[in-house]
Amino acid sequence: MGRTFDVVALGELLIDFTSCGLSSQGNPLLEANPGGAPCNVLAMLRKLGRSCAFLGKVGADSFGDQLEAAIVEAGIDPRGLRRDPEIPTTLAVVHTKPDGDRSFSFYRKPGADVRLAPEDLDEALIRDSRIFHFGSLSLTDEPVRSATHRALALAREAGAMITYDPNLRPPLWPSAAAAKAQIEWGMAQCDAVKISDNEVEFLTGTPDFDAGAAILKEKFPNLRLICLTAGPGGSYAYYGGVKVWRDGCRLGGTIETTGAGDTFCACMLDFLLSRGLDGLTGAALGDMLRFANAAAYLVTTKKGALRVMPTRAQVEEILAKM
Repeated sequence: MGRTFDVVALGELLIDFTSCGLSSQGNPLLEANPGGAPCNVLAMLRKLGRSCAFLGKVGADSFGDQLEAAIVEAGIDPRGLRRDPEIPTTLAVVHTKPDGDRSFSFYRKPGADVRLAPEDLDEALIRDSRIFHFGSLSLTDEPVRSATHRALALAREAGAMITYDPNLRPPLWPSAAAAKAQIEWGMAQCDAVKISDNEVEFLTGTPDFDAGAAILKEKFPNLRLICLTAGPGGSYAYYGGVKVWRDGCRLGGTIETTGAGDTFCACMLDFLLSRGLDGLTGAALGDMLRFANAAAYLVTTKKGALRVMPTRAQVEEILAKM
């Protein structure tokens, strides 16, 4: 039986304040960009023609208004979005480094996203999705952790594919041990994961990608596909006994890397919607990695993420130059 939504995602929807230079008085100027990894993923999937819905919570404030308008504009179904009358929308300040990489300062003690409770869930949306996607930031606190557990149980019961992005953000955890325990819980729930190089090392203790992937596959036998991103060093796919690598896009012009991993993740999900998880070949995985690398590169050439995702035609134009 067909389902209404290709992907339903649960998690944080927040404001990313990104640097826009200095004022005439020499003060830093910050642009309030809509963001949050799960909705960034959905925004890219919409550009690829997929139907999507979001589950999360923002404040009953002007930032919440901006975020709700942004996901509606992106074509993401907002029925699962809740508004908190007491706790404000979560905010993040993005600190960009000279190489375009970044770090974050969060205003989330608490933020509205952590107040999503099990009773807030639109369960019909979850049951009506082909893929259910989540990240680790909905596992940092209660009640959103319990909401995530409930949503995953419903998705699994409904036969959806489960995908996951560990999305390690150390400042949001009380300790590295707590982060590792919850991130590993998430790893144990999913069929496919998009994971970055630093997250593999965090979970496995080794900077060697092949060794780290082998450790993850042994510890989490539920993992059928591991996609590992290494920034400009390209990306890897581990599937069964197959390993595939494709170089990153090196055309220059990177401004900042916010949203690059989310864009890559969306391309992985788009591929899985078309191909499923059975009988994947090295050639097919290589094509997926190449497309995802190019899409991620395009996002690094612009500020923000959710509102600047590329179209399929724009990605293909970049691929022709690689």
